[in-house]
Amino acid sequence: MFRDCLWENMPFLGQDWRSPGWSWIKTEDGWKRCESCNQEIERDNNQCNISHSIIVNSEDEDIFIPGDCEFAAKKRKKDHFRKSTNTQCFYREKWIYVHKESTRERHGYCTLGEAFNRLDFSSAIQDIRRFNYVVKLLQLIAKSQLTSLSGVAQKNYFNILDKIVQKVLDDQQNPRLIKDLLQDLSSTLCILIRGVGKSVLVGNINIWICRLETILDWQQQLQNLQMNKQVNNGLTLSDLPLHMLNNILYRFSDGWDIITLGQVTPTLYMLSEDRQLWKKLCQYHFAEKQFCRHLILSEKGHIEWKLMYFALQKCYPIKEQYGDTLHFCRHCSILFWKDYHVALLFKDSGHPCTANNPDSCFMPVSPQHFIDLFKF
Repeated sequence: MFRDCLWENMPFLGQDWRSPGWSWIKTEDGWKRCESCNQEIERDNNQCNISHSIIVNSEDEDIFIPGDCEFAAKKRKKDHFRKSTNTQCFYREKWIYVHKESTRERHGYCTLGEAFNRLDFSSAIQDIRRFNYVVKLLQLIAKSQLTSLSGVAQKNYFNILDKIVQKVLDDQQNPRLIKDLLQDLSSTLCILIRGVGKSVLVGNINIWICRLETILDWQQQLQNLQMNKQVNNGLTLSDLPLHMLNNILYRFSDGWDIITLGQVTPTLYMLSEDRQLWKKLCQYHFAEKQFCRHLILSEKGHIEWKLMYFALQKCYPIKEQYGDTLHFCRHCSILFWKDYHVALLFKDSGHPCTANNPDSCFMPVSPQHFIDLFKF
């Protein structure tokens, strides 16, 4: 009996020499790595040791006699992974190993849903450098990969989306990005719900209808969003000299951002209509061959670069630009968030890399590349 109890709580150490040394706990469903719930499991075990008469669960419904103490502990461990629909995810990891086949050390393969569950996207949306990256990734998943996610991954997807919407409503920043994401997601859900039976939907149809109603409610909240006027007696954007304002506009890579900024003051509007600005933007995103196919001339024979930009945008993808992205190590096949502050201070590569020159093995991962990594 003592040996069985010891075996149940004994950490599992894998034979893989590349193992980072995680602790694993044996449950009814097999071995599970358990970091976040260690304290709760210890508390459950302490309750089992102290209580010699009865154990009542959190709902006060099931009563166990002393002989069932071990079963109660197992049940609570299992319930920890399944309870609370508001739980974002089981893991908050900075890196994961992307394995596409079974080996002697590793069995199975990593899926898109597993990667989405385990990587720490919840903290990433709080970082202004990674916010646009996560939103774009969610938008691509909404367009084509939503049904490939597991039930847990879908729940985490909507929980992260809820955090993003609440952040935008509170901060009043980037509402246009979220409106585009919700529009694509609502269109996808409408098609899936109408075609139920023809496509695979994980979960009850009523859950999906409820999710669609939630999305429509979010869209309404964003539509009614009123920007609060900032009261600031210090230096404002309008106080900057013209050459500095013009320099700011030339650093934008999105035409809609230029138009939005041009609506702030008459001076910014004049600068945002500069033909040279839109010409540079077109040259940054598109090739000269693409210009020839979509030339738009004014009555005086001048090229309308602003109109050309939006015409070309409908036909060709624009270059994506993000403050920070996930990285992939070609040597270790590891996908990870790179913390530049930690990397500078401690020379940390962001994951346990075994390469002699780790930086030469790293490559940034675009949102589309992230999805393509899990297409087998």
